[in-house]
Amino acid sequence: MPDALISIVIPCRNEAANLPLLIDEIEATMAGRDFELIIVNDGSTDDTASVLAAQAALRPFPVRELRHRKSAGQSLSVRSGAWAARGSIVATIDGDGQNDPQYIPVLIDALVEAGPDYGAAQGQRLKRRDSKVKQLASRFANWLRNAILHDETRDTGCGLKAVHTDILRKLPFFDGTHRFVPALVIQEGYRVVHCDVIDRSRRHGKSNYGIFDRGLQGVLDLAGVWWLRRRRRRMPKVEEISRG
Repeated sequence: MPDALISIVIPCRNEAANLPLLIDEIEATMAGRDFELIIVNDGSTDDTASVLAAQAALRPFPVRELRHRKSAGQSLSVRSGAWAARGSIVATIDGDGQNDPQYIPVLIDALVEAGPDYGAAQGQRLKRRDSKVKQLASRFANWLRNAILHDETRDTGCGLKAVHTDILRKLPFFDGTHRFVPALVIQEGYRVVHCDVIDRSRRHGKSNYGIFDRGLQGVLDLAGVWWLRRRRRRMPKVEEISRG
């Protein structure tokens, strides 16, 4: 497993200025490992497409672009990347540079070392660099989610995750899935390992996925995931019995 292909999925919208340096950092931190980059261009209106074409020609590893004609959001961008992934593990990271790529191998190794009972490794941010309003909103949302879903995760909004590809593809995807990955992985009968990560400031541009436009939707998503967990039994582990 440590030598298996890793698919790094980067959902992004209008992050042309941030992507080259982010890819530089990923190349450095993943040195010696077999990996591919899948950048999901989520309806960008800047130079993201031309930047990715140039990066694909420069890099010694695969740089694949998946393009949404219209923005579909972060969660559905992760879905597109998951179904295109050739690796056995999908690692996700935001395209704005706030997530530090040095934690990608940390998450991957933690997931592998945790064993077959674990389906995902979730990053949990320390020293948040977001505005105070965004931090408070995120803190309340995480408290409410954990109180209802009991997913034992302090920070599900962190873009740094590592998930076994076959498990990620089983999850129900909607506009908001990325904030419920631990609960949904647990629903599938697996456990989640957590890794603390240090957040960084955005280098260029502004956030394309805000908080006030998703507040009510987040409450509806939480109710939906609660209903799903109430109505669906935990998935059984299936073993075929060999008879001669």
